[in-house]
This record gives sequence, structure tokens and C-alpha cells, in this order.
Amino acid sequence: MRADRIFAYGATAGLIGDQLLGDPRRRHPVAAFGRAAAAVERRLWRDHRGWGALHTLVCAGGAAAGAALAARAVRGRPAASVALTAAATWSVVGGTSLGREARAIGGALAAGDIALARERLPHLCGRDPHSLDGPQIARAVVESVAENTSDAVVGALVWGALGGVPGLVAFRAVNTLDAMVGHRSPRHLRYGWASARLDDVVGWPGARLTAALAVAAGGHPRRAVRAWRADAGKHPSPNAGPVEASFAGALGVRLGGTLAYGGRVEHRPVLNGAAGRAVRTEDIERAVRLSRRVGVLALGVCAAGRLIAGRRSSTGRRPAAGRSGD
Repeated sequence: MRADRIFAYGATAGLIGDQLLGDPRRRHPVAAFGRAAAAVERRLWRDHRGWGALHTLVCAGGAAAGAALAARAVRGRPAASVALTAAATWSVVGGTSLGREARAIGGALAAGDIALARERLPHLCGRDPHSLDGPQIARAVVESVAENTSDAVVGALVWGALGGVPGLVAFRAVNTLDAMVGHRSPRHLRYGWASARLDDVVGWPGARLTAALAVAAGGHPRRAVRAWRADAGKHPSPNAGPVEASFAGALGVRLGGTLAYGGRVEHRPVLNGAAGRAVRTEDIERAVRLSRRVGVLALGVCAAGRLIAGRRSSTGRRPAAGRSGD
């Protein structure tokens, strides 16, 4: 079986597994990677970019190398290769758990339980929830759903289509490192620089595909494109900007503005401010549904792209027909 078909079948099975089961509840491979990366940081940490780059190389490179060895071990065995791809996809994507967390917060807000919503918000994003009211929590949830649709679903599928199981694992490793050390805290400002920049690079294609699919799946394509073109560049993140802006336009809401991370207050530009309204609790469910549609479309695009590329490659290797020369 060709590698393109292995990815298509395995990624489809893995995404179905995620939608049916969510993340593995015990011994999650990403959690294990996080513990290993934290142990490496304890040994390597210096307030220096070079040591941070070494940390990124050891952790992300080690994860990719391990995945490559696993893929090589099952090479030539189609069923095992599909199973490995499915298991890797299920492990690295997190669309169902993302939706569950968002809906749990939305349910707390709908019930008027602001304390519970604040308690659950850190499960979804790193913002300080204590000073947030209901609409601000709802906005944070919608923004997190948009950004994590790219980080936890689409980006992984893109790199899986490009690099198979090693691509899936490497993308998730880089994304996890960025979440751990890529933020601008005093401890990680220099040490996490390499992880943050690498995450920007590997996240670029997935973010653009996520934004494009949000335009296609959101029901208001002109509005989403307008917000993307007008406001994406205002966001401090080169990848979160297109995703959040397109989601804002598709949902008809305003995103961005003032937020707090670990005692730091940021005043970000408003996305879709001219045409959007303030986020309401019911917009959380709308964002989750849009995220789910985008994930399914991303699977179709990535699988189809991999199959087309594989077919062209196979055709190009065939010997030309016809008689040999006289």
C-alpha cells in the first residue's frame, strides 16, 4: 500500500477515534512528552537563547526521531502502518476535548455560575480568569477554540500529510514546547525564544488553512474574508491573527481587546470590530460547531492532497511507453 493511502486511512481512523473518544484519559503520550520536556528543562535551563535552542532540539528532535523509528519498524506492513498512523493521529489531535472544555465553560456561564466558569477556564487557556466577567470569559473561550482548532487539529493534519507519523509527532511536540516555554515570562523570555519561533514556522500552513476553511464553513464567507484581510495583521501572533480574525468574521463577533496572562496585561487590537458584536455565551457553541466542521474539512483537504501528490509521484516513476530506438 502506498504511503499516501496509509496516511489517508490512518488519519481518518484517528480523527474518528478522537471524535468518538476524545483524548486518551490515562497515559496520554503528549502528557508524557510534557513531563520529559520539563525534566530536560530542569537540567538545561539557562537564561540564554542557545540553551533554549538546545532544549528545543533535544525534545522536538527526539520525539520526531522516535516516531521515525516506529514508522520504519512497520514499513512494508500496511495494516500496522495504518494502525500506527491512526494511533498517532488520535494522540496528537484534540478537537473533541477542546469542544468538551469549551462547552463545559459555556454551560457554567449559561447557568450563571461564574465561579465555576473561572475555575474551568485555565483548562482551556492560560489567561488569568479572576478578573473576567461572563462576556469576557465567553470571548476568551471563543478565541481559544479558534486558535486551538489550528494548533490541535488542522496543523497536525497538515504536517501528517507532509511527513507521515514523524510529521504528526514533531508538530505536536513543537506546539507543546511553545505552550510550556514559548511565553514571554521572565524565566522563558530568552530560553523559550527558539521554541516560540519554531512554532511560528511550523504553524504557518495550518493557520492559513484553518482560516480558509473557517471562511468556507462559517456561512458568511465575505464577512470572514473581510475580517481576515483587515485585521489578521494587527494580532501579535502571525498565526493566531488569521485564525481568530476569520472566526470572528464567520461568527459575526468581536474578538481581541484587553486580556491578562499571569499578571501581564495586554491590550490587543479588536478583530472584526467594525462589523461584529460582543461575544455572548451562545457563541461558544457556535464556535465549537465551526471548529468541528473545519477539522473534518481539513482532514478531507489533507488526505486528498496527499493522495493527489502520491498519484503524481507514482505516475512520474513509470517508464515511458513505446518502442526502444533502432
